[in-house]
Amino acid sequence: MGVKIVETSLRDGHQSLFATRMTTDEILLALSELDKAGYHAIEIWGGATFDACLRFLNEDPWERLRKVKKVCKNTKLQMLFRGQNILGYRHYADDVVEKFVEKAIKNGIDIIRIFDALNDIRNLKCAVDATKKYGGECQIALSYTTSPVHTVDYYVSLAKEVEKMGADSLCIKDMAGVLLPEDAYNLIKKIKENTKLPIELHSHCTGGLMEMTYLRAIQAGVDIIDTALSPLSGGTSQPCTESINYALKGTEYDPMLDEDMLNNAASKLSKVKEKYIANGLLNPKVLTCNPNILKYQVPGGMLSNLISQLTQQNALDKLDDVLKEVPNVRKDLGYPPLVTPLSQMVGTQAVLNVINGERYKMVPKEINDYLKGKYGRAPAEIDEEVRRKIIGDEKVITHRPADDIAPEFANLKKQYKNLIRNDEDVLSIALFGDVAIKFLETKKDEKVVDTIHLDA
Repeated sequence: MGVKIVETSLRDGHQSLFATRMTTDEILLALSELDKAGYHAIEIWGGATFDACLRFLNEDPWERLRKVKKVCKNTKLQMLFRGQNILGYRHYADDVVEKFVEKAIKNGIDIIRIFDALNDIRNLKCAVDATKKYGGECQIALSYTTSPVHTVDYYVSLAKEVEKMGADSLCIKDMAGVLLPEDAYNLIKKIKENTKLPIELHSHCTGGLMEMTYLRAIQAGVDIIDTALSPLSGGTSQPCTESINYALKGTEYDPMLDEDMLNNAASKLSKVKEKYIANGLLNPKVLTCNPNILKYQVPGGMLSNLISQLTQQNALDKLDDVLKEVPNVRKDLGYPPLVTPLSQMVGTQAVLNVINGERYKMVPKEINDYLKGKYGRAPAEIDEEVRRKIIGDEKVITHRPADDIAPEFANLKKQYKNLIRNDEDVLSIALFGDVAIKFLETKKDEKVVDTIHLDA
C-alpha cells in the first residue's frame, strides 16, 4: 500500500498564497478531475474559507460545500476545525460547536481535522465527541513547534491521549514549515511505536526543505501526506502533488495518482493562478523560500504581518530586534505554538515591546485573557513576574475555558429569526457576527435553493 495523498490546493493552497480568495466557480473548475485522480481526500473547507466567502466574495460557504459534494462522488472531503474556536477567533459554547459539526457532516464533510493552538486537548473534546456522534471521521492534529518542552516525548504523550479520545487518525500539523527531516523521521517513528493511529503530515514549503522532510517522514512510515497541485504549491503553500507522485512512482510508497487527471486539473488551475498574479493578490514574494523562518521559528504569514505592523509605525528598521524578541515573548508565555491566534498575539506583543522600549508596557487584551487562562493551558510554565506585571492579582482559571460559556445557539436562532433561512445561517452569525448578518441581509429576498435540508 503506497502513501496516501490529501490535496490541499482548494483550501490551504489558496489560503497560503493569496488570502483564500478563490471563488466557488474557480474551485469547481478542476474538481471533477481531482475527484477522479485517486486521492485519499480533498481538503475543501475550514481555515479562512468561511470568513473569506462571507467577507470578501459575497458567497455562502455552506452553498460552496454542497456544490462541491455534488461533484465529488469518489473522494472524501476534508475540513480544518480549530477545536473550541471552530473557524473563528474565540471560544464558542459547546452547543454551537456540536451543531456546527453536525451541519458540516450533513452538508458533505467526511473528515474533520481538529486542532487546538495550545495542544490543550480539553479544547478538542467537544468537537471530537460531536464528530463521532454524527458519523464523521475524526482526525486530531497536534500543532508542531520547537521549544525546550516540545520534545519527541511530549508529542508521543499527546498522541497516546489522542488515541484514547477516539481519534481515527493523527496529524502532525507543522504550520510554520519548521520540521527538519531527521526530526520528522524520529518523531513519526516514535509515535508509530507507541500508537496504532494512521499518521498524516501537514507542512509548508516556506523554509525550503519540506520535500526532504516529507521523504524522511515517508521512510519513517507516515501514512498520509498533504500536497498541493502544482499551480498552487510551493512557497508558503505545500509541496507539489505531481512532483511527489513522480518521485515515489514505482516504489513501495507509490501513491498511484492518475497523472492525466492531475495534468488536466493543473492546466485549469494555472489560469486561476494567472488571474491572481495579474490582479496583485498573489505576490511573487510568497513563492520564494525564506530560510529565516528556521532561525526564528516565525511562520511566513506571521512574518509578513510583523513587516506590515512595523511599516505602519515607520519602524521597519526594528525588524531584526522584533524577530529576536519573539522567542523571548514565547518563553515568557510558556512557549505557545505560533499558530492562529497565538502567532498574532505573540507577534504584536514583540512589536509593542520593541517600539515602546520597555517590555510589557502596553499589552493587548488577548494577552491579558491568555494569562488568565482563557485560551487554555500553556505548554510550559508562564513567567510569574511577567504575569503579575500584566494582570496583577486577577484570578487565573484552571478549568476548560468553554465551561464558562453559556449555550448560545437557541438565543441566536430566536434573535435573528426574521433573517435566517436555516440553522446553517445561525451558525454563520454565531461565528462571524456582523459580517454574516450583512451577507444574509443581501440574500434575504433570494429564494432558498439547493439545500440538502432546511430546519424549522
